[in-house]
Amino acid sequence: MIHFLRAADPKLLRGTALLRLDFNTQDDWRMKAVIPTIKLLLKTSGKIVIVSHRGRPENITIKNGAPSGFEKLLSLKKDARELTLLLNRKVIFVPHFRFAEIKKIVAVSPRGSVFLLENLRFLKGEEKNDPRFVRQLAALADFYVNDAFAVSHRANASIAAITEFLPSYAGLELEKEITFLGKAMRKPKHPMVFVIGGAKAADKLGVIRYFKNKADRFLLGGGPANTALGLRGFDVEQSLIDRDPKDRKEMKAIARYKNIFLPEDCVWHRNAIVDLGEATIKKFSRVIAGAKTIIWSGPLGMTDKKEYRHGSFSIAAAIVKNRKAFSVAGGGETVKFLKDYGFDKKFGFISTGGGAMLDFLAGEKLSGIEALRRSGASKKITIRKREMSD
Repeated sequence: MIHFLRAADPKLLRGTALLRLDFNTQDDWRMKAVIPTIKLLLKTSGKIVIVSHRGRPENITIKNGAPSGFEKLLSLKKDARELTLLLNRKVIFVPHFRFAEIKKIVAVSPRGSVFLLENLRFLKGEEKNDPRFVRQLAALADFYVNDAFAVSHRANASIAAITEFLPSYAGLELEKEITFLGKAMRKPKHPMVFVIGGAKAADKLGVIRYFKNKADRFLLGGGPANTALGLRGFDVEQSLIDRDPKDRKEMKAIARYKNIFLPEDCVWHRNAIVDLGEATIKKFSRVIAGAKTIIWSGPLGMTDKKEYRHGSFSIAAAIVKNRKAFSVAGGGETVKFLKDYGFDKKFGFISTGGGAMLDFLAGEKLSGIEALRRSGASKKITIRKREMSD
């Protein structure tokens, strides 16, 4: 059973909250999505210690608890400044991992204080889900809140192991993800249409397999379409495709599904497919117009260049035009593209997850969510009291 923050007894949310968020995006859209959770905690708890990550740091040196040898873009210092502006409240950035020192600083800080620790992935214990590291993290707070759906498919210390040491709750945004994606997965209205693009076909295999007999149509663009076209015998020349033998074997079987729709024409540049052609856009748009559930993951062309955005723009316009359908979109590139044109506000739900959204929809068990299911809030309070007294 998952304990949701929204329904929790305020008496259980006193003290210091350890809040796991995900700031791993080029802009602040994920940060804005979790502001309601932060504001709720500011009303109920005394203080908040936020932990997050950015990128995949390598060769980090930790000396006296302080990280060095990393690119400045991987630091969360800028995120502390941005969060300060969004909350209109000072967010104190902690640039080191001297946990005993951090605990003392938090303890003497006034009620309403908000802290943001440096990038947790600077520490090897985070991705290793190391119990020793997570004990240090848990000692900073009285309870834990996960509002980082986008990374909840990772068995990281601050996502999975942490729930063994603190009373644990799902944040407001994570609850929305579970509710809306669960609706799309379990009780979709038909016709149900998937729009699938992006760079790698392999990332989408699970969701296509799971919905093989549930979805009415899969509309493919980008890397997944190129790979499927190549496997059907079409010469895609220098187009972006998946080349892993194992993935290609599975994709070859999927490419034969009767409900897979591939591009009929494409825009080419330097011997590579870079966007959908007009005939394909019209065909895909007709399918979308009759849909009742639409799920989109991955741009349908090389949208990093404006001249190759026409296909994705046209499909996005077709989706928002269909007001009878429940529409969902997820993935960093997809959401950024939708936000560039204001389409995100016209979708039924925008997921903060990319890989996590696809894994959830494919029926996979996400480590972070399963950890919350195993965590019983009242049970954890007993365990924590005993640990603290030892």
